[in-house]
Amino acid sequence: MPVGAGDRPLPPMNDDQLLRYSRHILLDELGVEGQQKLLDAHALIIGAGGLGSPVGLYLGSAGVGRITLVDHDRVDATNLQRQIAHRIDRIGHFKTESLAQSIRDINPDVQLNCVGERANPAMLNELVPQASVVIDCTDNFATRQMINRACVQHRVPLVSGAAIGFDAQVSVYDSRDGAWPCYACLFAPDAPPQEVQCATMGVFAPLVGIIGSMQAAEAIKLITGAGQSLAGRLLMLDVRTLQTSTIAMARDPHCQVCGAR
Repeated sequence: MPVGAGDRPLPPMNDDQLLRYSRHILLDELGVEGQQKLLDAHALIIGAGGLGSPVGLYLGSAGVGRITLVDHDRVDATNLQRQIAHRIDRIGHFKTESLAQSIRDINPDVQLNCVGERANPAMLNELVPQASVVIDCTDNFATRQMINRACVQHRVPLVSGAAIGFDAQVSVYDSRDGAWPCYACLFAPDAPPQEVQCATMGVFAPLVGIIGSMQAAEAIKLITGAGQSLAGRLLMLDVRTLQTSTIAMARDPHCQVCGAR
């Protein structure tokens, strides 16, 4: 089921856009209609670091018409090992502005909105209803729960990814269909896991590129209705062996977040 943009649709594609997106248009599952849905869509990306970099670059290059970037952090030298949207001459700049510039360099037609603040409930209550899809590229449990709560409240699909060390996971939490679980069904808000930080454990550089690319793919599928999303499934990756495993997830009728809907 494709998602709506929540904003006024952009004009139909011109000749330059038909050429730019021709490789998408050649795909039967996308075609002109699917590409137009991307142009009309609004993606909200929360986190502009290791995961947010490939998500932003791929959604921008794919032609998502509007992208809002949220991140309070600034580019640091230690980010450059894996956060591919940033550059050495942007150290000290807001990550949102740096990522936005990299997206503009690829596709100047994308309408970009940068929010250089830490995500909070009031902000999410304003931004989430405007989005076609939300992509969670953050790195802490509390923020993920906050984002999930807003997506459930406003019934906006959420693509969530996480990566640390050599291990990662990705899934879709689609609150539009009461059959699917939300993030809190799997990870209870009152039982936070022991969190580890990149600064202490490290992260294998290509891993965030792999997972971020998967998140971008899921977002594009949700917008266009192509293929089958990861809703109801959690994909886990061990990049040391390149082995993946997929766990089926059921909705918890007693979930603190979506149980009452």
